[in-house]
Amino acid sequence: MATPCTRLWGCFDLAVTRFSGRRAPARPGADRVTREAHSQEAGGSGFCPGGDLVPEPVFYAYAALEPAGFREVAIQPPAAWYHAELGEYLLRYEDVRTAADPDALLRAFLQSTYDAVAERGGWDRAALER
Repeated sequence: MATPCTRLWGCFDLAVTRFSGRRAPARPGADRVTREAHSQEAGGSGFCPGGDLVPEPVFYAYAALEPAGFREVAIQPPAAWYHAELGEYLLRYEDVRTAADPDALLRAFLQSTYDAVAERGGWDRAALER
């Protein structure tokens, strides 16, 4: 899984992952860590200080076993965008830092990207969100 930080495991980032509870197909050529980390359908989000593909600090969100239509969802806030090469939604740290209500802006990004993963993936939200 690529992240804005790097295309390899081991970079600095802060992340949280939610799982659907359903097994995901094995990724061809994946190492042990990647196979275990993505053994279930997952939606993850986090913060990264930047790297090769995105040279500035960003918040990111992705779907591991990306459901159909995920990349077309209108994510909040409007400043967020889908980075096709990474396969992730991104929101610049600077946009959050300078917002009138940074907490609300970041919360909107995190919630709307989770909603997109869970709804497009057909997750059993009643069972998962107790």
